Order: sequence, then structure tokens, then C-alpha cells
Amino acid sequence: MTGNERHSLPAIIGGDLLRHGKLPLLLLIAVLASAIMVVITTHKTRLLTAQREQLVLEKDSLDIEWRNLILEENALGDHSRVERLAIEKLHMQHVDPSQENIVVQP
Repeated sequence: MTGNERHSLPAIIGGDLLRHGKLPLLLLIAVLASAIMVVITTHKTRLLTAQREQLVLEKDSLDIEWRNLILEENALGDHSRVERLAIEKLHMQHVDPSQENIVVQP
């Protein structure tokens, strides 16, 4: 090399790596790719865990609402309540068996 020639350091390093360091270069690329995938996977796992927790809370809320609706349905469908409302609000009464008419179609 003469005194007037100028070589860029990155070009010299790149040339040396391609001539003598192919395996270490491939391993470096593999390690970097693996590290990036670990970060991405960890991020996605955290997002999914947070979403799962939110869904569990929503499920618990819906379970409580469902239980309350079952209790309300049982209370509203109670036979004595229906009978009382029929008598009080609709002025209905039990039919005397002697006044019953049975209709039979041939």
C-alpha cells in the first residue's frame, strides 16, 4: 500500500468478515434475530395476558348479572305472585267447577 492510497475502514472490515468470518457473522445475525423475536414474543404475551385478565373480569361481571336475572325470574314467576296479581289487577277469580264447560271437537 502506498502512502497516497486511501481505504475506507468499513470496507476493510467488511472484506475481512466476508473472507474470514462468515460463521461468526451468521451467528451474530442469528443471535440478533433471536433477540428481536424474544422481545416481540414477550410483548405479545403481555398484551394477551392483559386481554385475558380483562375478559375474566367481564366474565365474572356477566356471571353476577346472570345470577341476578335468574333470581329476578324466579321471583317474578312465583305462582303465588302471579295469582295475586291476577286477582288484584285483572280481577280474575277461580271458576266454580259447576260452571265449567268442556268443549270437545270430534
